This record gives sequence, C-alpha cells and structure tokens, in this order.
Amino acid sequence: MTDTLKLDEVVEFAENPEPRCPCVLLLDTSGSMQGDAIAALNQGLETFKEELTKNTLASRRVEVAIVTFDSQVQVVQDFVTADQFQPPVLTAQGLTTMGAGIHKALDLLQERKAQYRSHGIAYYRPWVFMITDGEPQGEFEDVIEQAAQRLHMDETNKRVAFFSVGVENANMARLGQIGVRTPLKLKGLNFVEMFVWLSASMSAVSHSKVDDQVALPPIGWGSV
Repeated sequence: MTDTLKLDEVVEFAENPEPRCPCVLLLDTSGSMQGDAIAALNQGLETFKEELTKNTLASRRVEVAIVTFDSQVQVVQDFVTADQFQPPVLTAQGLTTMGAGIHKALDLLQERKAQYRSHGIAYYRPWVFMITDGEPQGEFEDVIEQAAQRLHMDETNKRVAFFSVGVENANMARLGQIGVRTPLKLKGLNFVEMFVWLSASMSAVSHSKVDDQVALPPIGWGSV
C-alpha cells in the first residue's frame, strides 16, 4: 500500500470515527440483464443512495462497494460511506462469472476489515447482497464450489451475511446451493422497492449496537 493511500485512510477515519456497516452490492451485469433489467437496476441504485442519505447516522456509518460480474469481475465502486456514494450507470454484456464475483466481494471485505482494525474502527457484520438473473456461466465448476464453501465458512463464523436475489429467469435452485440463506425471488423488476428495503435494513443495523440482533423490515418486494 502506498503512503498516500495510508494517509487517506488516516484522514478518512479521523474525520469520521463512527462504527462502519459495510455492504457489498454484487451485481450480475451479464448479457441477459440487457434492456429493462439493467435500466431498472440502475434506477434502484439511485434510490438506494437517496434513501440512505436521508438518514444522517446511516449516511456516515453504512459503507457501500459495488462488484459486477459478467465475463469479467470488476470493482466498480470501492468502499465509500453512503454520503460519498455516487451510483454508477451499469451496462450489461457477456457471461456470468458468479464464483469469481463472490470471491472478489469476500476479498474486498477482508481488506476493508483489516483497515478498520488497524485504525481502531468498530464494525458491524458485513453484508453481501447479490442480484442475478441467471446461474454461473463461463467459469470452471470448482470456482463456484470453492466460493460456496468459503461463503458457508464465513457465514458460520459470522464474518458475513450473504443475501442472494434472483431476477426473472434466475436458477433459484442453483442459488440455493451457493448461499446459506434461502434466495429471494424479485417480483418483476421491482428493484426500487428492493433497494428501499435494503436501505431501511442497513439504516436499522447502523442504529443498533455492534453485534446486536436487528429485526429487518418485512420483504414486500420478493418471495422465497
């Protein structure tokens, strides 16, 4: 790590020593998301920003990062607090390298938690929120198997809370094999309502004490 980056971290955590509530949005941007789906997802990201920044405490505690997966995996947005978050405009193309995407999201969280610890910043159990309309495609089967094993281990040790949301033609049975929680099926392209729920959930967590159990709002936008 460069000295400049370290200095940026020092300044960042000195200016805002609030406990952090990290959330990685792990988003499928493969070709099948083209058209209405990616447009609705982009609109949902705008809503997520608006809703989070309405809440002063949440906007300083909730940190958002975005990882996309298609034929490649990209960190589109590294961790920033909600008040600094600028929603990107995503486009869709390519295959569905979901396993590599999960690994990248977990790597990103590991790095961020190490930064919190080195600066004495408390943090809540991180969330990874995956949205996909398909199933793994374009990568070796062992990549997704290793990602699933890693997820199960991290869930067991309370290092992460992983949620998966299936859109339209997503293979829900396959998603159920990857994560610990039952995947949720989005109603239509109701991304806006889903992101309102996610914002309310992150806000509720950010207002609690670290390690508290938090009751999440009811899910009106999806079904099991």
